[in-house]
Amino acid sequence: MKCPYCQHEDLKVTDSRDSPEMNAIRRRRECLKCLRRFTTFETIDLTIQVLKRDGRYEDYQQKKLINGMLAACRHTTISHDQVIALAAQISDDIMRRQVREISTKELGEIVMKNLQSLDSIAYIRFACIYKRFKNIEELVSAIESSQASTQ
Repeated sequence: MKCPYCQHEDLKVTDSRDSPEMNAIRRRRECLKCLRRFTTFETIDLTIQVLKRDGRYEDYQQKKLINGMLAACRHTTISHDQVIALAAQISDDIMRRQVREISTKELGEIVMKNLQSLDSIAYIRFACIYKRFKNIEELVSAIESSQASTQ
């Protein structure tokens, strides 16, 4: 690693902290040449492949999971911090499974299950995109099943 300011390679770590919401370790570093400080994040490299609907494989990216959930949770009772924490929890669960791949179908089901227990509107929004409803009857059926499971 090099200093982002002067490109010098001699650095020292001045502070390290866990950042559980990002599955990372936050490190404060100081350049021994220019004495400037900066922050780095060391993250776990998930070597899990996501099997897409069209048969392609893509690297698992927690950021994509967060973006999808944020869109579904906009203007609901679920906060940004809750979305970040939920994404970290889902990533941890996937890692604990010790699998090399996961399908978008399975990943979507996990997200929907978690959102359904938190906020029914966020669940329906996510389900609309994930399940690709073709007509209003499919949407109504999803709403009714959501209401039945929360009662």
